[in-house]
Amino acid sequence: MTTQKPFITRPGTIALYVATAIVFLLTFSPAVALAFILVFGIPLFFMHEMPAYTTTGEKIGKYIFLTICTMIFIFLITPILVIIPLSFNAEPYFTFTEGMLSLDPSAYSLRWYKDIVQFGMLDPTGTENWWSDMWNNSTWVRAARNSFFIALVSTILATAFGTLAALGLSRPEMPYRSAITSLLISPMIVPLVITATGMFFFYSQKNLFPFYPDGLSKTYLGIILAHATLGVPFVIITVTATLSGFDRSLIRASQGLGASGTTTFFKVIMPLILPGMISGALFAFITSLDEVVAVIFLADVDQRTIPRQMFSGIREQISPTILAVATLLVVMSIALLTALELLRRRSERLRGLAPS
Repeated sequence: MTTQKPFITRPGTIALYVATAIVFLLTFSPAVALAFILVFGIPLFFMHEMPAYTTTGEKIGKYIFLTICTMIFIFLITPILVIIPLSFNAEPYFTFTEGMLSLDPSAYSLRWYKDIVQFGMLDPTGTENWWSDMWNNSTWVRAARNSFFIALVSTILATAFGTLAALGLSRPEMPYRSAITSLLISPMIVPLVITATGMFFFYSQKNLFPFYPDGLSKTYLGIILAHATLGVPFVIITVTATLSGFDRSLIRASQGLGASGTTTFFKVIMPLILPGMISGALFAFITSLDEVVAVIFLADVDQRTIPRQMFSGIREQISPTILAVATLLVVMSIALLTALELLRRRSERLRGLAPS
């Protein structure tokens, strides 16, 4: 029995890819060559997976499909990736300088990661003051501390409430499951400005909350509860997806052996749904860390978070320091999403959906 070879080999693809790069680099500018290679070279690189008996129409169709997917991916990811090189700009500009485009090492600097003055303020002589370190700047330190504190506490609350809700909704005897599920995930569907407006009017009510006679607006507790509300839908969805393949006979077996409900949850249920809980917690954490609309409605000066500080900086005093902070947030988001993908694969292996 002979094995069929792919219609285009990987070495041939790489050779064609390199040849195209050289031709367009010599004929056009580097930017045009890079754009052409990304849009047309990446789909060609994956065409080697097609078998030899594939028809010409199928080859063309797959190539067009991969090209469209590549263009969509580049369109979505480019605005995020552009800020990374700009954060290393040696000049206080939001655009690429001639030195950066020519890859001059002197045009790149870590100044926006190291030095900053009160968000780009100038001294009376018109030159920047560089005595303040970014991590010693009280404004950014307070914003970072608020962001991580609020995100951590709200993630704990969202994970606890979302897991309990998912466990209840996963029971077949639960009445009105669809209606309750739609209500619980509504913060994810309803426009955020509407949700934030409702939270503002509700949390601003006086003499409604114990120990807070002036309401929960402009308090840490109010922002934490608001972020927990926005994070609960993510936990419900991920935990519910994990419970879809859960064998409930394990619960009956645990109860038959005399285990209490608490013991059954921590010894039987929780180890199996833990990947879903962690995935939902990561989504809730990212949502809280990036959220700015609810903070604008509910937060005071003392509760400013990093996104709120960045928003204020863009409106009031523009500084490339915003790009440095944005780059750090992008790197953190990529790390969290990578951990999320690893947890997803582990969950599939535990459920027998993927080879171990």
